[in-house]
Formats: sequence, C-alpha cells, structure tokens
Amino acid sequence: MKLTLGKFIIGALVFLAVIGLLRFHPWSDKGTVVDKKDRVHEGPKNDARQSLTVGYLPVTCHLTCPVTDFSSKTTKTNTNFNSQRFSDFPTVVNALEAKQVQATFMIAPLAMKMREDGVPVKICYLGHRDGSEIIIAKNNKAKSLRDMKGKTIALPSLYCNQNLVIHKLMEDQGMQPNDINFVILPPPDMPTSLAAGAIDGYFVGEPHCAKAEMNGTGRVLYLARDIWPNFISCVLVVHEDLIKERPDVVRDLVRGIAQSGQWAEEHRAEAAKLAAPYFRQDRKVLDYVLTSTPHRVSYAQLTPTDADFQKIQDMAIKMGILKKHIPMSELLDRDFIPENIVAAPIPLDKIP
Repeated sequence: MKLTLGKFIIGALVFLAVIGLLRFHPWSDKGTVVDKKDRVHEGPKNDARQSLTVGYLPVTCHLTCPVTDFSSKTTKTNTNFNSQRFSDFPTVVNALEAKQVQATFMIAPLAMKMREDGVPVKICYLGHRDGSEIIIAKNNKAKSLRDMKGKTIALPSLYCNQNLVIHKLMEDQGMQPNDINFVILPPPDMPTSLAAGAIDGYFVGEPHCAKAEMNGTGRVLYLARDIWPNFISCVLVVHEDLIKERPDVVRDLVRGIAQSGQWAEEHRAEAAKLAAPYFRQDRKVLDYVLTSTPHRVSYAQLTPTDADFQKIQDMAIKMGILKKHIPMSELLDRDFIPENIVAAPIPLDKIP
C-alpha cells in the first residue's frame, strides 16, 4: 500500500483555507529560531559543569524530556538540561539540521528519513510505548475505521508511525488508500479543528486526544496499543557530532531520560503536575492521560530494538515513505543506555 507525498500536498492545499481561519502557523525556516521564552527553566541551578538544550513537543510521548530538565535543576547532575518546546515537526527537523539543537525527541520514521537523506543522526532511546489514539467527533457513530470512509483525518506528519499504523488498519479492513482524506496538522491544533468541524478525526500522541474527550467534542475510536501492541511513536535523536565531540553529555542525557521514564512510570500524578507548565496544558488533562486508564502510555521497556525498527522500516518502505533499507547499526546507538535503570531522584516537595 503506497501513500505519496503528492496526495498529502493536494489534501493540505484543500484543507489550508479552512484551517487558516483557526490558527496561523509558519513552517518556514524562520520558525527554526530557538526561542528562550519556550523554556521553563534555564541555566545551572546546581553544580552542573555543562549544559545541553533538548527539543520536544508538548505530547506525552516526549514527557521524559521536561522531567529530565526538571531533574537536572533539582538534583546533583553533571549536565544541566534545558528542554526546548516546539509546536511542529518540520521546525524540529530544521533546527536539528542547522544544529540549533543537537538532541531532540522526534517521530521515529522522520528520524529514519533524515538518516536516509544523509543527516548524521542516531536514535539513542525511545520516548514511550503506546500513548496515541484515533479520535473522532463525539457525535460520530462510527464503530470501525471502515465507517470513516470519505472523512478527513489529521496526522502530525507524513513521517509518523500513526500514518503507518492507520494505513495498516485500513488494509486489514479492506479499505483503499484514498478512502480517507489525510491532512497534516500540528498536534496542538487538532482538538480545536475537530471541535470546529474542520476535520472528522485525528491520530496523534496524548494529551491532545484526552483534551477532546474531556471537553466533550471527541471520543476514542482506537487506542494505538489495540492496533499495534507496544506502539512506538517518538524517539530520542542525537546528532552524531554531539556523540563524537561530547559523549559524556550524551551518556548523561540518555541516563537522565531513562531514569525520568522510570520515575514517571512510578509517579504518574506527580509527572502530570511537573509537565503541565512545560506543555502549557491543564494539569487535569495530563493527569487524566497518565492515571485514568492503566498503561494508556508507558515509559517502561524503552531500549530500542532492531526488531522494532525493522518493522517500522519495512512498513515505511512499503508505503513509499522511505526508499531504502538502512542498516540498524547506522540508525541505532544503544551504547549510552545504562545497564541498571532506576527512578530519577526527584524531590517531590520541589514540584510546584
């Protein structure tokens, strides 16, 4: 099953007139400027000898990034990590290519596409497992994806695992690639667009799904885990220049992300409270995602495996999103993952 860039471009052009009324968002190079106002914390607050800015989007797939930021400000660490908030993936790509950030969270197939295009990046860790849903309008009576034929569904990027999974589901249900009109939309715009009737549904990481549920405009049609158990959306991507020039910082980063994941797994309500100011989301929405349904999103088993990424690569090549097989040794770098992963020592009384 093959989905071309042309189809997405045509869909986006038709969609642009409607969505432009809801929100203007530049995707030009001008948007790659790292804006310090998007940082919740900055600068060494302890004995850290060095610092690093790490990119993320306000989705729970990237939760361990702000947790690591907070942890590096409130515990004794060698590196002070400043998390940098972005609102869309094209801007993240531009910032990484320009080395405005040298480490960032990103959707997995997009990282693989960058590698295919010659950008020297490697996947060093996972951001999560599961944590994405297909959301449709609350009053939509659809019981399966087949019932959404002829409708418009938004995705965060052509190069996202949600795109692969939803097309696999279409294939399983005997649908054709053009049975659904797909458009690309920044995740923060999806709940508003659904409420306005500009789209009929969307498939993205939390908390943008829970937001539509809680405001009464959307409902879950599928949990990602029900379509693809242990679903992966986002990964930690590191520029090879940083790996070569500052391996100690990369080791500190991966350790911090791993420990933050374990901490979030054990302290879900506290993780929601911690992340709310980073995500600029109502804490109640994040709390709903992390605590209302067991394992709606998981931060366990985050070591990337060859099998995980071979599956993603095979599906992406089948759809025409990737053009060639990339050896796993070129794509993955597991050398910085700590042997024993314990929860980050975050003092709960310091979470505002």
